[in-house]
Amino acid sequence: MQGQQPPPQPPEGVHRPSLRAAAAGLFCLAAIAATGLVAGPSAAASTPGSCALPRTAAHHSLGLDTWNTAYPKPERRLDAVMIFLSFPDSRPLTGTGEIAASYFPDTSRFFEQSSYGRFTLRAHPRKGWLRMPRASTAYAIQRDWAPDRRAAYLRDALAVADPVVDFSRYDIVYLVADPDAPGVDSDATKVVNLRTPLRADGAAIHRVVTLFEGNPPDRNVLAHETGHVFDLPDLYHRPVDGKGDWDTYVGDWDVMGSQFALAPEFLGWHKWKLGWLGEGQVRCVRGPEVFSLEPLAARPARGTTPGTRLAVVRTGQHSALAVEARGVVGNDRGACTEGVLVYRVRGEAASGAGPVEVIDAHPLTDACRDRSVYPPLADAPLGVGEAFTVPGGTTRVEVVDRTATGTWTVKITP
Repeated sequence: MQGQQPPPQPPEGVHRPSLRAAAAGLFCLAAIAATGLVAGPSAAASTPGSCALPRTAAHHSLGLDTWNTAYPKPERRLDAVMIFLSFPDSRPLTGTGEIAASYFPDTSRFFEQSSYGRFTLRAHPRKGWLRMPRASTAYAIQRDWAPDRRAAYLRDALAVADPVVDFSRYDIVYLVADPDAPGVDSDATKVVNLRTPLRADGAAIHRVVTLFEGNPPDRNVLAHETGHVFDLPDLYHRPVDGKGDWDTYVGDWDVMGSQFALAPEFLGWHKWKLGWLGEGQVRCVRGPEVFSLEPLAARPARGTTPGTRLAVVRTGQHSALAVEARGVVGNDRGACTEGVLVYRVRGEAASGAGPVEVIDAHPLTDACRDRSVYPPLADAPLGVGEAFTVPGGTTRVEVVDRTATGTWTVKITP
């Protein structure tokens, strides 16, 4: 890239509790292209509704009245190639088949469950290692990666892969580095967005998922990174000074907050954005209403019509309150608590800058200290018979009842 660099974009890596003090860097691909796609082409949403916030120029905006067509929408089968890279300074200790099995089929199952069967992620791991031309240490791989080193890594990786991989067959590219190579830093895993797409085999490559995980990798790490490929933001909080807790925004309640989340199911707002919740499953609340909420992570019984999964109270041009039921089922089977979760959505907030904030209905207590990524929010949902007024506003949420099958009766008074 020549001339002035474009504005920095938030990083799209994962964070690990043992490395929370590490500063999350951004990247520019000096030799190839630079930084992340922000606003892009639009496509009308299928059922936006009056509560759908407008998409803004914020990186991974949670406005969903339109879809940014620079990103693939997971409403059909998408094919992903997984390419394994070794280095001259290290002989791989693990076979590529074993490494691929640590990601798939678990990641595909996660998306199949979360999408209620509407989306299939089909992985195509390429057998065998492709040898990079330089030592792993030569690329200086780290979270705060120098632009020229990152550019060199991508350039070399695509150069060794292009002769043996037909990129035109795939929607997603995963580059997997030998986890035992001395220069590989597991904290560097993230998505690289390209302002100017690379081209290979006639296909435009807009982004690449670079995996530097250990063996075995972090739980659900690939679900998190693939979420970025679908234009979902980081929901964790990056302390400005590198100190403090990363999980204060959403805690355990979405994999985009933490790959270690106890209840990693995508929030209902994310499912709405991705097209997995239809018009009949999203309720726009304008006045006092009593209605039923089905557990967000539960698959509907075959032959039944899905009920409401997400209730929304519009609070401003770019803000809303979202209400959903979370239970110990599906991707949330490890959840610490069950109940009705309330959270704020901000369409103007960029990835990593608080686009979602879970509201703690029990601010004086916590839960699951031995397992939760952020115990103060582990008991955030409301239980039966509980009610509270959302801080800073007048909206009141009350949980009236819960059936034996897990459906919650909720009263919302905006």
